[in-house]
Amino acid sequence: MDVKAEKDKVTFSVHSPFRISHAAIERAGETWPDAVVLKLHLKGLEDFKVTSGEVKLGGSASLHDGKPLVRLWKDGKEDTPLDTKSPYRIEVRILGGDGKPATAIPLKGGYFEMPLPKALFDGNQKTITVNWIDFYRN
Repeated sequence: MDVKAEKDKVTFSVHSPFRISHAAIERAGETWPDAVVLKLHLKGLEDFKVTSGEVKLGGSASLHDGKPLVRLWKDGKEDTPLDTKSPYRIEVRILGGDGKPATAIPLKGGYFEMPLPKALFDGNQKTITVNWIDFYRN
């Protein structure tokens, strides 16, 4: 995992050799920065979970006809997707190796970029965990 820290922002870039895995991220300071961004360098994102204390966010992201198709939910309730006004909403971006919006999956050198919502850090938990499944597991 690569970490890029700026004044009020930290970006965690995960390059996983395993298509099903997880990571624990621990804050270095007294509080989390204003912006925490997660980049998952995978070919596809069948499922992901981000957990902080009692809050569990989940989702999946793909492309359909070249446009992002993202599903998000909280506390394992896949049948109750988060709406655009939820404080837990994650704006998942699917980017190609050139950093521009991807048009096809499997991604070639691309990544899934997720600015994590501030509400996830309300309890100022010391650690968050991230789990992912890449639907291209070969």
